Amino acid sequence: MGEEVMMSMTEKETAAMNNPHFVLVHGIGGGAWCWYKIKCLMENSGYKVSCIDLKGAGTDRSDANSIVSFDDYNKPLMDFMSALPHSEQVILVGHSAGGLSVTQATHKFANKIRLAVYVAATMLKSGFLTDQDIKDGVPDLSQFGDVYELGFGLGAEQPPTTAIVKKEFQRKIIYQMSPQEVLLSLTLPLLHWSLLCYAFAMPLDPTHPLFFFNNTHMGNGAWWLVQDSTLAAMLLRPGPILALQSARFKEGGEMVEKVGRIYIKTMHDNVIKPEQQEAMIKRWPPSQVHVLDSDHSPFFSAPFSLFGLLLKVAATSAGYK
Repeated sequence: MGEEVMMSMTEKETAAMNNPHFVLVHGIGGGAWCWYKIKCLMENSGYKVSCIDLKGAGTDRSDANSIVSFDDYNKPLMDFMSALPHSEQVILVGHSAGGLSVTQATHKFANKIRLAVYVAATMLKSGFLTDQDIKDGVPDLSQFGDVYELGFGLGAEQPPTTAIVKKEFQRKIIYQMSPQEVLLSLTLPLLHWSLLCYAFAMPLDPTHPLFFFNNTHMGNGAWWLVQDSTLAAMLLRPGPILALQSARFKEGGEMVEKVGRIYIKTMHDNVIKPEQQEAMIKRWPPSQVHVLDSDHSPFFSAPFSLFGLLLKVAATSAGYK
């Protein structure tokens, strides 16, 4: 009986190593929807994928102006990690400010994380503790002019609580290398519904570079050309910048170093610029560094390359724990 139990546990562990569970975390203003191409590629390849909506993002209807602490903002990820079985380890992937969410998880749930992957992300071991942390980890978009629309949930005389890049600047700054067009086959009444469902409800053909929807599923439809940046403009929400500025991590200093870290640099990034990424890498060196020829949003501009990199690091991650 004991041998059977041990064998069963070994088989489960082997299966988990061969079929890892990816947990994808968006950046400020984004949501689970950002990952729709990566999610479809992974699931069609047999991988388990969970996409998190942080508080005030995506389908979470909380008012971002009411979120003033990082713990509150990141609670959905912390709750998700807490609910995982103690025997399960996930590959945690954070994009942009989602790197702060990943780092907090490594401080609190190191034993449940097989690997932490930072994609064009803020990678600071202790969060924003010093001026150098702010210089390295906070986007500086001043070169583009007055790009932010700010919210003042605590009053006009208080620091802003939320920020979002104005729509007229979003493509130029965040998605400048994303494909101009994504080809969708949709019936007209369902176009808006499909976008709001983040395209998860329809089967995608991941072998087609334009990601077209199965027309037989939708019935006779009209062909529509939609930009990823158009989708983003519809779904981006103001992000709780006051909460992000409060991100500071003090506990778990020793445990956090036991989690293997990978950094994926984006060489044409206007948000977290390559020199900022390099500075964070030098200050807290990860196990590996990979490079993508993309803008700040490789899940749109280079989904196949990002997908391939994530599978590559997953395949080599067994040695990190």
